[in-house]
Amino acid sequence: MVEADRWRRLGGRRPGRKPSFHEWSRPGGSRWLVSARSEILGLVDAALSRADRSPVHVPRSYRSRPVSSSTAGLVDLFAERVEDYRATVTQGAAADGSALIRSVLAAGLPPGSRVVLPPDLPWEVSDGVVDSGLGATDLDSFAAVVTAATVAIAETGTIVLTHGPGEGRRAITLVPDLHVCVVLADQVVPGVPDAVALLDPVRPQTWISGPSATSDIELKRVEGVHGPRTLHVVLLT
Repeated sequence: MVEADRWRRLGGRRPGRKPSFHEWSRPGGSRWLVSARSEILGLVDAALSRADRSPVHVPRSYRSRPVSSSTAGLVDLFAERVEDYRATVTQGAAADGSALIRSVLAAGLPPGSRVVLPPDLPWEVSDGVVDSGLGATDLDSFAAVVTAATVAIAETGTIVLTHGPGEGRRAITLVPDLHVCVVLADQVVPGVPDAVALLDPVRPQTWISGPSATSDIELKRVEGVHGPRTLHVVLLT
């Protein structure tokens, strides 16, 4: 009698047999899903209650051997690695920063092209529009963006933005087709550990290694899919 009652409560199934899809889909079948979910979460909760929650030491002794001992060597290596990514590098004196930016824009854009600028950009760009929260549709009408940078990595040719003054929102660096990024010579560090040591871990960061590109389909490189098709670095020494 007891066994028969148990058989009815199990819906006519043998004990231990998992319900089929059709049994789950019948009225009342969802109780098996709820029961399984509760059982799994209960096991997780029990395991966590027994876990040692004391802080775990994470080794931070990353390799930080300089790839070059001189600023000039770092700048040259950075420029070489950036060009390896099919980006363009223009070098010049810091005093000529505004003129170099205007020259790059004039050479890379058709007449009448619109350029968006982040607030507090240290260099003067004539006819540029300062971003004030432009939407994606508005940003799509701009051909280029000019930004500063926080740090640059010689070993990997990577530029890091933390989207502070002169760098702007991440959106303005993704939508326009041309990104002109200005890097100062004293912002170039040897390797990734050196850059990480300088960055604020709670600030948003964008790491840029060349123009946006993907080779997902048939290993054919396509540029400009996830961001700017063209990256032009103005390196001021």
